[in-house]
Amino acid sequence: MVSKKKKKYSSGEGAQFMTRKAALKKLQLSLKDFRRICILKGIYPREPRNRKRAQKGAGGIKTLYHTKDIKFLLHEPIIWKLRDLKVYQQKIRRARATREFGRMRKYLRDYPSINIDHIVKERYPTFVDALRDLDDCLTLCFLFSTFPSLKKVPRNQSMLCRRLTVEFMHAVIAAKALRKVFVSIKGYYYQAEFEGQTITWIVPHHFSFQPQNKDEVDFKIMSTFVEFYTMMLGFVNYKLFHSMNLVYPPQLTAGFSPDSEKDLIDEHAYVAERIAALNISLAKVAGANEVEELPEIDIFQSEDGDPQKLEEAKQEAEKVKKLKTMFKGLKFFINREVPREPLVFIIRCFGGEVSWDRDHFVGATFDESDESIAYQIVDRPSMDKQYLSRYYVQPQWVFDSINARTLLPINKYLMGAVLPPHLSPFVDKIKDQVYIPPEERALKDPDFKPLDDEPSGSDIEEASDEDADEKNEQESEEDGDTALARQYQQEIAEDSPSDDEDGEDNLDPEKKKLAKEKKKSMAVVSGVPYKENPYQKQIEDKQAFRLREKLVRKKHRNLYKSMKAGQEKRKKEIWLLRKKRRLHDEKVKEEKKAEKRKQKMQAFEAATA
Repeated sequence: MVSKKKKKYSSGEGAQFMTRKAALKKLQLSLKDFRRICILKGIYPREPRNRKRAQKGAGGIKTLYHTKDIKFLLHEPIIWKLRDLKVYQQKIRRARATREFGRMRKYLRDYPSINIDHIVKERYPTFVDALRDLDDCLTLCFLFSTFPSLKKVPRNQSMLCRRLTVEFMHAVIAAKALRKVFVSIKGYYYQAEFEGQTITWIVPHHFSFQPQNKDEVDFKIMSTFVEFYTMMLGFVNYKLFHSMNLVYPPQLTAGFSPDSEKDLIDEHAYVAERIAALNISLAKVAGANEVEELPEIDIFQSEDGDPQKLEEAKQEAEKVKKLKTMFKGLKFFINREVPREPLVFIIRCFGGEVSWDRDHFVGATFDESDESIAYQIVDRPSMDKQYLSRYYVQPQWVFDSINARTLLPINKYLMGAVLPPHLSPFVDKIKDQVYIPPEERALKDPDFKPLDDEPSGSDIEEASDEDADEKNEQESEEDGDTALARQYQQEIAEDSPSDDEDGEDNLDPEKKKLAKEKKKSMAVVSGVPYKENPYQKQIEDKQAFRLREKLVRKKHRNLYKSMKAGQEKRKKEIWLLRKKRRLHDEKVKEEKKAEKRKQKMQAFEAATA
């Protein structure tokens, strides 16, 4: 009996992958609906190992999906909902064409909505899974919260993003979960920590929205992502509020309550309402107990038995505990030229009280004339009226203090002062090849001095004097050592004849000769120092390293090569950054020299005039 011939591409990569066209045919969906359901379910195109086999011998580059993912979509109830929506749209079109406007209004009123609660539960079975995947969700929701009414973005979607983002910021304030902040040209980078999960997101600057002339960004796809993310963020906010015994939804200002119909006049009014909402204390659940603080870290024996790691973890926990109450009992007043939203959010996260001018913005809690204000945040060179009972600092002081986890000295951040560089706290400590700016090194190590610093004449003289003193001390120590050695040798020489004389008669001349040779061989002789050639040692090390590289197994060789390529790339990046910094420092030095020359010339001209 002849065995049945196996069909080509019925197994292996040919059977594992499916093209987008075949997936559309199998699911009987339009491309628009297929994209939407893939975004909601978290199914993305895949890259095969062998594209020719995966495409069943077809040429070109096609979008491929896993066959099991497409089969998984066949059982999704949303597909039937999408088909119902398609039927409903046809009914609305027919009613409009036949001018039956009453029926058309009825269809629009009863238009079915898609519920995606089960998808959120399916993709994130536990709360920690949702927190772990919250970075992109928050970044996109904060972006959409700044959008006005656009053609392809529903108005209610941007309003929902505004409400949910304010709720999440309130949750961060209540839990005192903020850890790091950084201001960049893209916006404000924040990092918070909930249940051991680190969440990082970006909040864009509030600039006037510029509509795009070309369709460079597909807002429809972004809107589909936001549809899923708003549902997910709603669940996360609900869980966070209830874990802290807070009422959900929170009672915020009128512009942010879910059942409010208040229309804000313009973007400035919205921003003012948003900041006022951040400055409100939340209501707690009636009869609920206070949220218990986390207990101290228990000390267990680690697997590697390293007590240093345990000590580091304990110190980190202590630092975080102090950071949470860094601004407790302090009052801040923000001038009108300073961006208020990030500062209000940050100050309230660490226990401080904040206010602003009530004549310009809503939501102020105390006036500028309050004598209990500790810090006034300004961004101008000078002020006519100043109070002696407070410090006038620039906004960067707040951000740098949080990243340093302590209240920094204000002398570098006073009004009108030239600010130090704003360093990023988002540095990967695991990577060994990282460029560290001189300012950051100086913060970590107070004794650090940059190599570019040229010492003045007096410093050189002091250094030379110290070197001379050290040299004299070394010489005196050497003289003392040599004198002791001489004395010791003389004592040995004095003792040795007496011993020889005692046994002189008994020993034969041959034995005497052997004893003398033995003494000579046992004598201490000053050694010759061996000078190691560093260049030769470098060559030998390189050769040994190449030999070790050849011993790497074949299956690990590609991984090793990619690791080495990554190291070389990082080295190049560090070298470029150092070169950039060196050129900048040289330029600054030249400018200072030119300024000094100019001042000297002006002084000389004034003296000769």
